[in-house]
Amino acid sequence: MTRVLIVDDDSFARTMIRTILAAQGIDVVGEAADGDEVPAAVAEHRPDIVLVDLQMRRVDGVEAIRRNASLPGAPRFVALTGYGNEDAVVQALRAGAAGFLSKDDDPSTLATHLRAVADGGGALGPDAAALVIQRMTTPEGQDRAAAARTQLQLLTEREREVAALVAGYTNQQIGTRLGMSDNTVKAHVTRALTKLGMNNRAELAVLADRAGLTA
Repeated sequence: MTRVLIVDDDSFARTMIRTILAAQGIDVVGEAADGDEVPAAVAEHRPDIVLVDLQMRRVDGVEAIRRNASLPGAPRFVALTGYGNEDAVVQALRAGAAGFLSKDDDPSTLATHLRAVADGGGALGPDAAALVIQRMTTPEGQDRAAAARTQLQLLTEREREVAALVAGYTNQQIGTRLGMSDNTVKAHVTRALTKLGMNNRAELAVLADRAGLTA
């Protein structure tokens, strides 16, 4: 069972999220009331995923992710928010988040995304994906799409094939679709991130989506 730590300074929100996730078979192992409580809560509860709100009083979600996501043995971090814009999505992913979800997402969709992250995948909820797609359709977004396609030219054809699938599939599922082992998929993802100067596969998923490289 996927073990989740909820970080939100609104106690009512924590209770609601806990109830929703429990109904979907997600094990909420602990809670924290602000970003500065994350290290102690992680040490105590050993979650697979830290589900963190972006707006908190002392240490906001992006900063909490930045401070903790890259530490040795760290759990995976997912931003969960009641609001969003593309800048917030990108900031969270650059800080090290493996996903960006909305508190308004359907409970079953939320649980599916969290299980995918626990299994090594990335996750963009419908609202976050829509923000990225909306930006792509503006003149500025079209320029960004062209820039994204140029960036992806740094990758081999096989790495681009993998990049097209990282948003919605685990390594095992990508391997099945492309006829390669899990370890080979992981190696392609790692090389792609290194070439592009990225921190995680969710950031790669945003770039692939922006470039229209989806499958």
